[in-house]
Amino acid sequence: MNTTPPVRFGIVGLGVGRSRARMVKETAGAELVCVCDLREEVARTFAEEQNCAWTTDYEELLAREDVDAVGIFTPSGTHADLALPAVEAGKHTFVTKPMDLVVEKCDRLIAAAEQAGVVLAVDFGSRYNPLNHQIRQVVQSGRLGRIFLGDLRMKWYREQSYYEGGWPPGWRSRRETEGGSMANQGVHYVDLLQWFLGPVEAVFGRCAHVAHDIETEDLTQALLNFASGAWGCVQTTTANYPSLGSVIEISGHQGTLVWQDNKLARYEVKGEEKVSLDEFPPDPNLPRNIIEDVVRAVTQGTPVQVDGPEGRKSVAIVAAVYESARRGKWVRV
Repeated sequence: MNTTPPVRFGIVGLGVGRSRARMVKETAGAELVCVCDLREEVARTFAEEQNCAWTTDYEELLAREDVDAVGIFTPSGTHADLALPAVEAGKHTFVTKPMDLVVEKCDRLIAAAEQAGVVLAVDFGSRYNPLNHQIRQVVQSGRLGRIFLGDLRMKWYREQSYYEGGWPPGWRSRRETEGGSMANQGVHYVDLLQWFLGPVEAVFGRCAHVAHDIETEDLTQALLNFASGAWGCVQTTTANYPSLGSVIEISGHQGTLVWQDNKLARYEVKGEEKVSLDEFPPDPNLPRNIIEDVVRAVTQGTPVQVDGPEGRKSVAIVAAVYESARRGKWVRV
């Protein structure tokens, strides 16, 4: 009989946060204690549905002694600002992607978490997909030979109403809270690309908004130089009608692997008639989601899939691309 006390969660921001709050209810060893949202009606109604406490006052949530871990699901540019006081209050803390929009804020948060001795994690759902772990093993094993290209194309479509909506209204259209197609939508795949291929050393980028009335970009292109010597090319847009999804192509001297919309689209190795990912089984103990990941980290001391330093990497790449676009020159990451 398991006598380990449950990890008690508070969830902040009831957009995406709703799904994570429900994950808490469905995860062994987790307990949903309180939800927080600026909209009183939203917070109260959801809390009644989930049979938990609610508040519109973030400081009130942090002051609760019955909250062990805080999950933050607010606009991108607020993540570190809200996570820092949680960490300083001694709460284990996780944020939705991206970790933030500003690298320096990520650095301050990482240092604070280390000093407080608490878990700090970033919720990248793709890191809980066993397929992606298998793909990384293929690349790292050398089965494709020396990697020389890693390309990402994300061609999505968003209506103008998407940018005008949300809470607070219009946050997705503003540079300081959303970032753009690469910082918001594309960061999922930027994270995967750098996880598959390794560190990015320098980037050259350009940005535009071509189909929406927004401060941020809805079209970005970037060239990447990986530390391994491989090159990369990234395109992200939310102006492509119809949406064509997302593709990552990895090219090596001995073969090619293509990831498309969370599926393996192609995997070929020179001189071999048939290859299979079965050669690289995923870890059977891989957590299913961020809640299970945090519970294990708190109760068992296991590392989370994306900790602070790992979550910082995609922020640094995206920030360097935006800086390059502003300066019109190569920028080191």
